[in-house]
Amino acid sequence: MSSKERPTLGGTRIKTRKRNIAAPLDPAAFADAVVQIYLDNAGDLELIAKCIESSDLNFSRYGDTFFEVVFTGGRTQPGTTKPDEGERHPYSVLESEATREVILPSVIYIQKILRRRPFLIKNLENVMRRFLQSLELFEENERKKLAIFTALAFSQKLSGLPPETVFQPMLKDNLVGKGLVLSFITDFFKEYLIDNSLDDLISILKRGKVEDNLLEFFPSTKRSDESFSEHFTKEGLVALVEYNEKKIFEVKLKEMKSALTTQITEETDMSEVIETVKQRVKDAKLPDVEVVRILWDVIMDAVQWSGKNQQQNANAALRQVKTWAQLLNTFCTNGKLELELIYKVQMQCYEDAKLMKLFPEIVRSLYDQDVLAEDTILHWFRRGTNPKGRQTFVKALEPFVNWLEEAEEEE
Repeated sequence: MSSKERPTLGGTRIKTRKRNIAAPLDPAAFADAVVQIYLDNAGDLELIAKCIESSDLNFSRYGDTFFEVVFTGGRTQPGTTKPDEGERHPYSVLESEATREVILPSVIYIQKILRRRPFLIKNLENVMRRFLQSLELFEENERKKLAIFTALAFSQKLSGLPPETVFQPMLKDNLVGKGLVLSFITDFFKEYLIDNSLDDLISILKRGKVEDNLLEFFPSTKRSDESFSEHFTKEGLVALVEYNEKKIFEVKLKEMKSALTTQITEETDMSEVIETVKQRVKDAKLPDVEVVRILWDVIMDAVQWSGKNQQQNANAALRQVKTWAQLLNTFCTNGKLELELIYKVQMQCYEDAKLMKLFPEIVRSLYDQDVLAEDTILHWFRRGTNPKGRQTFVKALEPFVNWLEEAEEEE
């Protein structure tokens, strides 16, 4: 080999060009084929499921189209709910009767399909989201069928319908404003609660991130707690109304505690704190008993406790009671409320080791500040009903009670 010749590799190199060998997109033909399966089996979902299972149709490519056929009877125009050209069948969800008995088989049928082809879960989610974002394009009866289907799907734990997929797409201003969302969600609630508990429903609402915003289902002009109660009471969903009222109550309690804790910690003027309590009680319609409980909690929560020094803790607690006695006195207006206050003191001293030995001193301080009457203390001592630490506290309070009784005899 001469020096000018260059070495070469043996064999032959063949140049190839990459080609797209995928079949062309043809959702219309796919839809027609699925429709034909429905027609051939006269809507028998058991037979249809078997035929679909044995078919070689490309479900991975046309999953959205498949669910369009399931819900509407045929293919819909891209981005809409309007029927497209092509074959249609009369056995769809939206062509059925608006009853759970008729719609439930469709839910079970879809469940079977998804078990065999779990990749279709995303397609079901896509189609449902599109439909729920377009509720105004459906007739009232069709919206009711969608609501029943959705409720049954959650009852059957149908894959492919995470709660946020259902609730979030509907919260569009135009849909809410027309009352379409409220109508849908009411049908959904009523249907779901037939088979499930209120706790189950609340769990779904939490996962859908709407549990704290149920009023967003209402048009803005009706977005009030009164409208909520009125609407769902009329629809027979009293348990939901009671749940919502309890939740509102808890929120207002929390807000009141937060406001008072700030004022007491900052040692706001007594008259201003009393006015805050009165206003909060009026706005939230809080029961007197609940007010007494809150006041004791926030007063004691504001104490600066010592880590180890028991005497410092005792002094701090008694100083706090004396400082805010007027606040307690303003709202402990009868024997029943005074007794409730003693029970609150009893529970805190029972549950908090650093206050265990302070019970008699706190009661004595409240008596000295005219917050607790002698009769109330004697009633608790003789006939108190809360058993938590009662024997220990009764024994500890006995010297003070003896003193009260002796003073009473002298008078």
